[in-house]
Amino acid sequence: MRAEDALARRFETHRAHLRAVAYRMLGSLSEADDAVQETWLRLARADTDEVANLAGWLTTVVSRICLDMLRTRAARREEPMDLLAELGDAAYDRDPEHEAVLIDSVGRALLVVLDTLGPDERVAFVLHDLFAVPFEQIAPIVGRTTATTKKLASRARQRTRGGTTTPPTELAEQRRVVEAFLTAARGGDLDALLAVLAPDVVRVADPAALPSGMSAVVRGARAVAEETVLLQRRSRVATLALVNGAVGVLVAPRGRLLLALMVTVRGDRVARYEVIADPARLRELDLAVPAA
Repeated sequence: MRAEDALARRFETHRAHLRAVAYRMLGSLSEADDAVQETWLRLARADTDEVANLAGWLTTVVSRICLDMLRTRAARREEPMDLLAELGDAAYDRDPEHEAVLIDSVGRALLVVLDTLGPDERVAFVLHDLFAVPFEQIAPIVGRTTATTKKLASRARQRTRGGTTTPPTELAEQRRVVEAFLTAARGGDLDALLAVLAPDVVRVADPAALPSGMSAVVRGARAVAEETVLLQRRSRVATLALVNGAVGVLVAPRGRLLLALMVTVRGDRVARYEVIADPARLRELDLAVPAA
């Protein structure tokens, strides 16, 4: 019993790291905790007398568990709107505090983009780029050669950064305007919204994105601003992202994409934005994490 207690104490010193790895791979706190618990069970059953590097051994085990979970998830891909159907309007409420801390540490946009990667790409990218695990150690986990594993991480890196032909100065201006819009929306600040919206702004939305009774098209700064204030709760779980090469907004409660806003900036104001909610359209979007 003393040996088991000692092993449990050693495991606890690595729990936070394992949870961080699993959360970035899975994007779900409950699934990450399940993966960590399974890692402990495997450790308890294993002969660890010859394990020289327990941290490395545990990281390998939790990574393999997460990879299996990702592959299972990919085989029965859930639609983004499943969360909305499950929680209703509560899907837009603030993330539970314990999960919000993790989301903030990773970045809501990165979690969404990571979810667009294949299982092997995600594992290779997370381990190498986020936790500095050498490719030589990652290759056996994903069952690839070292060279192929490097390519997996490289493809994932390109996906997270995105590709855009928009000049950096224009992107920076887009970011400034869209960030001002999102800040005003979060604060429910009608005056600030009117200041950042063009007088003739147009808001277009998929029907699935709107509460019952709202029009698919709204025109004019005041009408759009008043609607934005009414839907303020959505902005609490929103973040900036690159959407098809331009700065836009993702609404992603608990890191799961529900809505994407394609924003058109003209001058220093929002001239138009489209709210996309249809799962098929969301899958077709090129999403990336904007540069800091």
